Amino acid sequence: MPTIRFTRLPFLLLPAMFAVALPSAAQQGGFVPEWEIRKTIAAVTAQCQRLKPLLDQVNPKEWVAKGAPEGYIAQWNSTRTSLEYMKTSADNLAREPERLTFALDAFLRLGSFESLLDSLAGGVRKYQNPAVADLIQGVMAENSGNRERLRVYLLELAQTKEQEFQVVNQEAQRCRANILRQPQAAAPARKAGQQ
Repeated sequence: MPTIRFTRLPFLLLPAMFAVALPSAAQQGGFVPEWEIRKTIAAVTAQCQRLKPLLDQVNPKEWVAKGAPEGYIAQWNSTRTSLEYMKTSADNLAREPERLTFALDAFLRLGSFESLLDSLAGGVRKYQNPAVADLIQGVMAENSGNRERLRVYLLELAQTKEQEFQVVNQEAQRCRANILRQPQAAAPARKAGQQ
């Protein structure tokens, strides 16, 4: 009957150990709970969606007739596309808030969208209607608290993932050292005539 070497057991249990232990440790360490970040993401998305009707009021083609650079048309299109990308990124993060790549993508897309929108609002102010530009910038400013919460969450998530990697790496190195210290089992003797 073959014997099971329990020294290799840590390698088999390692993923299960960390899948159970680390999320609960992160929750106790002051990490933002999933329900709270989902609430923040929903608020970010709702604020961004409030900007959609305002963007629909913007007409950069008329601005060009008034002497505005044609680049505003491309910028307006990019801003609308960026809003859709932002929503997709936020949906991904809401679905899997523990994914660092989703958190980073959502945060960067939000920043990109706000930057495009702020520049476009300058064109709205100059070539269309200062009141609409004020509305756009006001709605954008209302999102600053949510943006900051998302930034803090992103930093905490990155720190947690870094700590998880360090723990897993240390445990893997410890297990590797244990295996290397064990005497190698002698190879089975070959029967006559076998090579």
